[in-house]
Amino acid sequence: MWARVIEVMLGCWLTLSPFIFRHPPQQTAWWTNDLLSALLVITLALLSFWRPMERAHLALTGVGLWLISFAFLSAPHPTPPALQNDLVAGLLLLMFAIVPNEATLPPKLWREFYKLEIT
Repeated sequence: MWARVIEVMLGCWLTLSPFIFRHPPQQTAWWTNDLLSALLVITLALLSFWRPMERAHLALTGVGLWLISFAFLSAPHPTPPALQNDLVAGLLLLMFAIVPNEATLPPKLWREFYKLEIT
């Protein structure tokens, strides 16, 4: 579950990044993108802690792909730091979203072999 904690921290970073990188006020698309993406990231990562929704973190791949495509498609040349931040955050989300919730446990067959009841 360590990856879910990092995803929540990435969501918090996306929430703060418009203020850190000083998005221009007329760029409402940048503000909206960062804040809505942050809300989705935090919500999906926290939902993954709930047993019936434990695979919700896989939807973060879509959010990561969205952030990457938004950075590429809406960027003037040269790319401003705010959109470079979206690109890096999207790549990190893709990387952590595929980490399973049981990543810190031994493989399931090993647990069954040794009759360990780790949940």
